[in-house]
Amino acid sequence: MHWIDPESLPETRGTVTRFLLNPHGEIDGIVLGARQALQVHFPPHLSRQIARQVAVGDAVRVRGVKPRGADMIAAVSLATKSGKIILDEGPHHDGEKHHKPHVEHKPMEASGEVVLPLFGPKGELRGALLDDGTSLRMPPHAAAELAAYLAPGVHVQAWGHGIRNRHGRTIEVDEIAELIDAPVSA
Repeated sequence: MHWIDPESLPETRGTVTRFLLNPHGEIDGIVLGARQALQVHFPPHLSRQIARQVAVGDAVRVRGVKPRGADMIAAVSLATKSGKIILDEGPHHDGEKHHKPHVEHKPMEASGEVVLPLFGPKGELRGALLDDGTSLRMPPHAAAELAAYLAPGVHVQAWGHGIRNRHGRTIEVDEIAELIDAPVSA
């Protein structure tokens, strides 16, 4: 969002509790806070800067826009604990196109409780974050159909192909099921 003056936007402060990865293994977001977790999305062309300047546990300040109907912020700028400003000046501001890294996806599965739905930069539902830190990702049309599975408190198991690196784990979901505990017999 290189055309927006970040100083004109509200500021949100918080502590980074987790990085979020896109299916190419790039950081495309962070989670602020634990009890009142908030997703902050930023474009993957900022991934390297974020990885170099921000760590889990750091206090940061974010300026961005909040899409209607989504509890998240699409970041325009992020100020690190040292005061360095990471500004989204667009993917081509330095004259070079952002190239997605080539990564090998491996079959993966995950199960756990959904702690946070995950949204794209315009507020479109795109997946969920599980309590073990795994990001489940899917196209917006699939996520819209599966919204009941992506709500906080729902226990799910998901299968697909994904990637794990030092910043986290993400799975492109092929199948998902709600886990329902069997009734306890007396």
